[in-house]
Amino acid sequence: MRDAEMSQILLDWYDRHARDLPWRISPDASRAGIRPDPYRVWLSEVMLQQTTVAAVKAYFERFIRLWPTVSDLARAEDAAVMAEWAGLGYYARARNLLKCARVVAGEHGGAFPPTAEGLRQLPGIGPYTAAAIAAIAFGAQATVVDGNVERVMARLFDEHMPLPKAKPILTAHAANLTPPERAGDYAQAVMDLGATICTPRSPACGICPWRNPCLARQRGTAATLPKKEPKKAKPVRFGYAYVGRRADGAWLLETRPERGLLGGMLGWPGSEWGDAPDPAPPAEAEWRLLGAEARHTFTHFHLRLQILTAELPPSAKPAAGEFLLAREFRPSALPTVMRKVFDLASTAFQPIENTSTNR
Repeated sequence: MRDAEMSQILLDWYDRHARDLPWRISPDASRAGIRPDPYRVWLSEVMLQQTTVAAVKAYFERFIRLWPTVSDLARAEDAAVMAEWAGLGYYARARNLLKCARVVAGEHGGAFPPTAEGLRQLPGIGPYTAAAIAAIAFGAQATVVDGNVERVMARLFDEHMPLPKAKPILTAHAANLTPPERAGDYAQAVMDLGATICTPRSPACGICPWRNPCLARQRGTAATLPKKEPKKAKPVRFGYAYVGRRADGAWLLETRPERGLLGGMLGWPGSEWGDAPDPAPPAEAEWRLLGAEARHTFTHFHLRLQILTAELPPSAKPAAGEFLLAREFRPSALPTVMRKVFDLASTAFQPIENTSTNR
C-alpha cells in the first residue's frame, strides 16, 4: 500500500474519531482552512511532555483563563506561574515556559515563528515540540514523533531494534507517511491512534484503521513492540526537610534556587540530597523527627526525605527561608514532593486557635 493511501486512511479515521481536547480545533474546522492558536498549541505541547492528557486538561484550562495570550503569560509573575504549575512535575518546563513567552512577546511581537527551524530558537522548544507546533499550528510538513508515534511505527513496520537506537528508523518511517496537506491533522491522528487503539498493552488491532498493512499484526508481534533497552536501576538519595510553624500560624518556607530540581518553586528548607546528607536546621528550635518519611521518584533517582517539625517562637530569625502567613499559604502551590512532606508533617501540629470574635 502506498504511503499517500495509508496517510489518507488515517486522516479519514481521524475525521470520525478525533479526540475532543481543549487545545484543538475540530477536523471540520481544519479542513475549512482554520488554524488553531499557536499559543494554545505550544502551551499544550509543553504541558504534555512526560505527562498524560488526563492530567494536563485542568492545568491547561486554568492557564488559559489566567493568561489568555502569550503576552499575558509573559507579564505574569514567576511565582504565580510556578504555583499554578505545581503538580505537573518537570519544573524546568515551567521556567522555560516563562522564558519562551517573554521572548515571543518581546522579540517577536507576540507571534510564534511559523517554521520548525524558527521555533527551535526559542527557549525550551526542542525538535519534537518545534515539529508539533509547526505542523499543527501552521500546517508545515514537519515530522512529529513522540512515544505514541514511535509505538505505532514500530508495530506498523514490525521494527524489532530496541529504542532509543531505533528512533532514527522510526522517524524515517513517520516522515515518509507525513502528507504535504493536513500534516497537523495527520500528526494528531497518529498520536490519537497510539493513545486510544495502538496502546502499550492489549492493542485493539481489530478496529485499527491500519490493521491491514500493519506487519506486526500480520506476524503476531504487536504486543511485544516497541522493544526497549533495559533500564538502569535508579539510585536512592536521602535528605532532610524542616517544617516549622510560628505561633501565629505562619509557615517557614523557601523559594528554591532557579537552577536545579524544583528550581524557582516554593518548598520547605532542608539539606542537600545525597548519599549521607548533613542535617541543616533553618532556625534554632526544638526540631522533632517525624516517624514517617516522604518518598518521591524523579526521572533519574528516588528521593527519601526525613521530616523534622518544630513550633517556632515569634522572635525566630531563620537562617534559611521566610515566613509565609497562614492566609497566604496554599499547599496546592507546592511541588508534589513538598506537598507530600506537608501532608505528613501537618499531623504534628495543633490547630491554631481562632481568637477573633463575631458579634
